[in-house]
Amino acid sequence: MFPVVAVIGPRQCGKSTLVRRLQPRWKYYDLESPDDYQLISSDPVAFFSINQKNIIINEAQQYPTLFSTLRGVVDTDRQKKGRFLLTGSSSPEIIKGMSESLAGRIASIELWPFKQNEFYETPLPVLYKMLLDEQVQPTDFLDLQPTLDIGQSMDIWFKGGFPEPLIESTKNRYFYQQWMENYVADYVARDIRALFPRLNIYNFRRFLTMLAQFSGHQLNMSDMARTLEVSVSTIRDYLDIIHQTFLWRNLPPFTKNRLKKVQKAKKGFFRDQGILHYFLKISDIDRLLIHPVAGFSFESFVIEELIRGLQATMAAQLDFSYYRTVDKSKVDLVLEGAFGVIPVEIRLNSGVQGKTLRGLANFIADTRATYGIVINCGKRVEQITDKIVQIPVHYI
Repeated sequence: MFPVVAVIGPRQCGKSTLVRRLQPRWKYYDLESPDDYQLISSDPVAFFSINQKNIIINEAQQYPTLFSTLRGVVDTDRQKKGRFLLTGSSSPEIIKGMSESLAGRIASIELWPFKQNEFYETPLPVLYKMLLDEQVQPTDFLDLQPTLDIGQSMDIWFKGGFPEPLIESTKNRYFYQQWMENYVADYVARDIRALFPRLNIYNFRRFLTMLAQFSGHQLNMSDMARTLEVSVSTIRDYLDIIHQTFLWRNLPPFTKNRLKKVQKAKKGFFRDQGILHYFLKISDIDRLLIHPVAGFSFESFVIEELIRGLQATMAAQLDFSYYRTVDKSKVDLVLEGAFGVIPVEIRLNSGVQGKTLRGLANFIADTRATYGIVINCGKRVEQITDKIVQIPVHYI
């Protein structure tokens, strides 16, 4: 639908593999290859005069001038679609280039590590089409069928979704931890050092380790700054860096309930729980289940699964937030779109007690939402109240 499409996301999530398999006959250039970088950067105008379509350029953020050059190439024939595919692992330069040079000419697609149904090669659950349908009622969810079993969901929660360690660890149990060790080292030593050459890498690595304790919580940047003995502005910069490089998600507060005093602090979490568990030195699912961070980690895993599932439908104007009032009433995730508002509560346990859902029930009443959802480790879909339905994690 666009002259240029950029596939962006964290390193090693499968971007270059995807685009090369989508367009195996297109010319492929990798800007991390010295030869390809020299070929394009030495005279980009000449390069694109020869290569005006069917081109894949990997790691486009390595050469920011590329975006302004592409603008001129695209404008010579604005009606021609599907000419260039770009990939990028580091968001700041990609986003800047797209917004300043290629606005209206480019579409960006964010690629994530595997969603649980992708790894097990099952279709996207029908749940996501139902969430987008404003006519759906709580009783309609009772016909849902699981796409996985609970053990498969638990395995993806523990290991995260990066393709290579997931696939290779089925053959070699030592590979997973070795991959994680090298991935984090490369992220800090290569990506961060290249993007932010003046950054104190030692402090940033300490920050990542410390941040694992805060994942899934409302963020108190003053406390974090005191722990690291740095300024609050430094913590704010660090959080922006990991958010922009796809390692972390900042979840904004839902503030549209005028009936309650709402807390407005940001909430954040590691987007891949395998990375979180690596920083916390959690070596298997049994240790994870008894770890103090388990509930927060499971909540973050489910939020990412839901966001990825909804985005995979190509629905537009989606917003994601969390809700918490000064009297501690809370909802873990609020989905907003053309369908309205859907509050989601997330629990690691397998059962639900009605009194623990008071915050969810109050939110439904305050916002006049059609229904709310509880996602947990239950065995089946169940209707808890007339407006609250339980959906187990292996159904999503």
